[in-house]
Amino acid sequence: MSTTTTIRLPEELKARIASAAERAGKTTHSFILEAITEKAEIEEQRAGFDAEADARFTKIVATGKTIPWSEMRQYLEARLAGQQPPRPVAKKKRD
Repeated sequence: MSTTTTIRLPEELKARIASAAERAGKTTHSFILEAITEKAEIEEQRAGFDAEADARFTKIVATGKTIPWSEMRQYLEARLAGQQPPRPVAKKKRD
């Protein structure tokens, strides 16, 4: 089901959108819908990243365990080189 929403666009933006839609071979309407959809997806993805970061930080605070950057960097560099190194293990930081 679709509904109608009215938005007011400055003339300059309306012209830019019309021009961009024409270059893309789309109607202005479909171009605007696609742009809004992409923006909503980006914000949903960002919210997911934020939730994941919060959950990981909560776990770090609760356990006191982390992976030292030097170990994680070695792991990531090996993965980029096509190797399959063992995953680093989180451990409590020694003071």
